[in-house]
Amino acid sequence: MAFATEWKDATSERAEAQTFWTELFTVFGIKRRSVASFEEKVRSLGKGFDRIDVFYSGVMLGEHKSRGESMTKAASQAFDYVQSLTREGRHDEVPQFIVVSDFARLVIYDLDAADPALPVADFPTAQLYDNIRHFGFLSGYATKPVDPEDPINIRAVEILGALHDALEQGGYAGHNLERFLVRVLFCLFADDTGIFDPDTFKMLVQESRADGSDLGPALARLFKVLDTAPKHRASGLPNDLKALPHVNGALFAEDLGFAEFTGPMRAALLKSCDFNWSRISPAVFGSLFQSVMAGDTGKKRRRQIGAHYTSERDIMKLIRSLFLDDLQAELELCRGNLKRLKAFQGKLAGLRFLDPACGCGNFLVVTYRELRLLELEVLQELHGGKFDSKRLLMESLLKVDVDQMHGIELEEWPARIAEVAMWLIDHQMNLRVGEAFGEPVLRLPLEKSAKIVVGNALQTDWNSVLPANYCSFVLGNPPFVGKKEQSAQQKTDMNLVWHETKGAGILDYVTCWYLKAACYITGTRIRCAFVSTNSVSQGEQVGVLWSELYERYHIKIHFAHRTFTWMSEARGKAHVHVVIIGFGAFDYAAKLIYEYDHADGSPTCISVGNINPYLVEGGDTTVRTRTVPLNGAPAISYGSMMIDKARDSGDEAGLILSPATRAALLVESPELAQFIRRLYGGDEFLNGTERWCLWLVDAPPSILRDSPLLRSRVAAIRDFRENSKRPQTNALAATPTLFGEIRQPTTPYLLIPKVSSQTRRYLPVGFLAPDVIASGSALVVPDATVYHFGILSSTMHNAWMRTVAGRMKSDYQYSNNIVYNNFPWPPEVSARDRAVVEAAAQAVLDARVQFPASTLAALYDPLSMPAPLAKAHADLDRVVDRCYRREPFSSDRNRVEYLFALYERLTAPLVPVPVAVRKRKRAGPST
Repeated sequence: MAFATEWKDATSERAEAQTFWTELFTVFGIKRRSVASFEEKVRSLGKGFDRIDVFYSGVMLGEHKSRGESMTKAASQAFDYVQSLTREGRHDEVPQFIVVSDFARLVIYDLDAADPALPVADFPTAQLYDNIRHFGFLSGYATKPVDPEDPINIRAVEILGALHDALEQGGYAGHNLERFLVRVLFCLFADDTGIFDPDTFKMLVQESRADGSDLGPALARLFKVLDTAPKHRASGLPNDLKALPHVNGALFAEDLGFAEFTGPMRAALLKSCDFNWSRISPAVFGSLFQSVMAGDTGKKRRRQIGAHYTSERDIMKLIRSLFLDDLQAELELCRGNLKRLKAFQGKLAGLRFLDPACGCGNFLVVTYRELRLLELEVLQELHGGKFDSKRLLMESLLKVDVDQMHGIELEEWPARIAEVAMWLIDHQMNLRVGEAFGEPVLRLPLEKSAKIVVGNALQTDWNSVLPANYCSFVLGNPPFVGKKEQSAQQKTDMNLVWHETKGAGILDYVTCWYLKAACYITGTRIRCAFVSTNSVSQGEQVGVLWSELYERYHIKIHFAHRTFTWMSEARGKAHVHVVIIGFGAFDYAAKLIYEYDHADGSPTCISVGNINPYLVEGGDTTVRTRTVPLNGAPAISYGSMMIDKARDSGDEAGLILSPATRAALLVESPELAQFIRRLYGGDEFLNGTERWCLWLVDAPPSILRDSPLLRSRVAAIRDFRENSKRPQTNALAATPTLFGEIRQPTTPYLLIPKVSSQTRRYLPVGFLAPDVIASGSALVVPDATVYHFGILSSTMHNAWMRTVAGRMKSDYQYSNNIVYNNFPWPPEVSARDRAVVEAAAQAVLDARVQFPASTLAALYDPLSMPAPLAKAHADLDRVVDRCYRREPFSSDRNRVEYLFALYERLTAPLVPVPVAVRKRKRAGPST
């Protein structure tokens, strides 16, 4: 290229500047003057206009000053032009780069940099050859990390949404519309990233008729040309079509006919052409693009489009823990050793990834990008950032390719999006390589593709997608579907995968992927990691799921991210509490737990010897359903169950009474007073809600005869029970005056709410008199003492509960058979220590009494907990901890680890027969 670094032959400085930019644009393949303009008019703050010296819409603007004039002044003027474009509403034309010059120096600013006011390059014009890489943006080279939450991505999907709606209104719909939009997006991206000559696609649209009548056939011809190798193209094609690359890859292979365009459809497509598509993130584009296709639902979702991607930050948590951190550490060891670097690049190219619930390919796209970045570092180490283009083609040095990525997706549309997203990220990474070496890289025609299979992953043999002996890693984010929300098809899938496994009916849908993965990786060194709702590491699911994984498949957990907040595309931006669990069918020395002090914060990484299924350090132990307390604690049960129409949720009919209904009954029949009792469930206990119930255990028949209101309610209960589909409920119709299940203690008892807020530091429990009826939304411990109250009110017990309890939404769901009966009470407590605990527990009860107007919910709110109560609990924690050991506990995690070790000792005599001698009645699921 023959740049004139001194413009001695020019007649004016302005002509010199225009000559410089014309030659520079030509070098980067920008051949049409329509792409860049000189003397672009922009309205000033006054009534007149200013003129931008050189303007490339959406990409850059340049400002020249005479030799020796202030470069700072030139930059200030250029920044003013950017503001003027914004004021005029020309948002899509706002450039990313500003270039200023005084003919002796060139200074470049990046408006997307952390500090746009600081130049990213500053060098003498005579050294342009050595700094040509800084102008890579003229060919669409990516020059900044793409932020998935960048408003540019939101704007992109708004534009695509408008195009989708216009096409749909014009009668283009269904499969053809989906395929057409994917092709259009590729062309838009190609226009702005150097796959096509700049604005090739845009010019084709602009040259069509205003009413759009000839645009459909023109696009059909374009798509056909892109799918045809140059040697097979018609000789009579116009030169601009002949010059197009052969794309291949099946993207343009299907004959869609052509859309009957209208004026509005053409206008929407032109609007799309004005956007700079080089700045979108392929890592999130699939999710964004899929939302466009959701019809009326999609239109509603686009109004809050920030909710439609899986956060790349969270995807990175999984892939860094699964493989990326290890690969980066390995690269550091290879630096400076050419043999090792070449071997490492070969290793990168040999890795194979499977996402068996890939959706639009988010995980695969981010994974591929990170592999390419590692490869780029290797190439820079091997070649020192330079490349001899006379000796080799740059493409020949690249080994990592998209065919290393494999996925399974239930629906065709997301699968096709995933394929295109992989091509887009591949091209963006090629541009990064080209930018680094100053040598353009273009992998066309598309010879390799990610393998995305359309099918039900739970009914597909994963080996048919990627044989296990070739697979390196399995990863992804399987569907979050609880047992109650499963569709008929999903229930069928559950039965297929779990067969007759005892207790499998309580499992969430995501557990199917764990079992399928365990079968797939048996006998291999494959490492897996899934994002899951935290239910797989809490509550009764743990015993069913992990016992099977441990005993049958010998799975070991390699790393775990404990509960954190996940931004899920499937659930919008609603906070979902999830875990990430990494595992394999072999042991792994460097086990790590990522602990989150706040669910939406950053983790602390802890190296541990072993990770149990509750994601704390400990043995491979599962807490199974247990019907009696572990080591001598008093028995526990649920409160009494009404089993009537009212249940626990109202008093329209049945045994539950509101204060107003109670008053009406007493007016009619005062003698009912002794048979109406205060009712306490979890809500009444915590929030002081006033509810009553009919407790007619010893009521004489005459009471019913004298109260029409009472007779009416009892009759409704009988009818409800008679009409039930449950035989057990039908039998209860014979005693309609009584609770269906009566478990009311006859002595003072301890009440534990079944559900408690996750924000509470302590679980509020308390004593009630026997004439206060406990409902089924609470648990009761009839023989509990102040000592038992103290242990259950402590941080030690709460840490256990938070680890093993199930969840109702995000709140803790206390249970007798999982939480209470498996809780390891302190063994061999001396009389002195017991007395100290009782005194501290009584101090907690006394502190509560100081605030009679406050509910327990208010007293145990972490923001409003009174100081005397907080101090009493802190004192109680210290003495309870000392019942377990004299050495203080440093954290709740430390407490839980201790409790699990104690649990293992206490249950050791009850360990089942080793797996090797146990008989299996069924085969596992196919992979």
